Amino acid sequence: MKVFRAIGILAFAMAVAIFITVPAWANKSETKIEAPDSAAKGSEITVKVTVTHNGNSALHYTEWLWVKVNGKEVARWDFGSKRPEGATFTREIKVKVDGDLEIRAKASCNMHGSANEAVVKVTAK
Repeated sequence: MKVFRAIGILAFAMAVAIFITVPAWANKSETKIEAPDSAAKGSEITVKVTVTHNGNSALHYTEWLWVKVNGKEVARWDFGSKRPEGATFTREIKVKVDGDLEIRAKASCNMHGSANEAVVKVTAK
């Protein structure tokens, strides 16, 4: 019985040690936006948002991502248990250029939150 107890204590200690060190390689979800600096008024542009998040696992992942144009949410992905396909992933949207645009994107790790809110501006010509 003492052997089983010792093994149980050792297994618990190892699990705690692993759990404590997870933040060492895990991070907050970070976004980067790719869009043209300018575009013709009335045209449609492609906006690419890349999310980076290290340390993905069944319990630790990018929970959601949103994109706003001029303050209005135009796209949102809620991942939940259907986690994103990888530590780095990209989503694309099409945006009509009716005037100057301010595009914002933010993603959040379910445990650590968000590293940033990326912002780009597109000038309408």
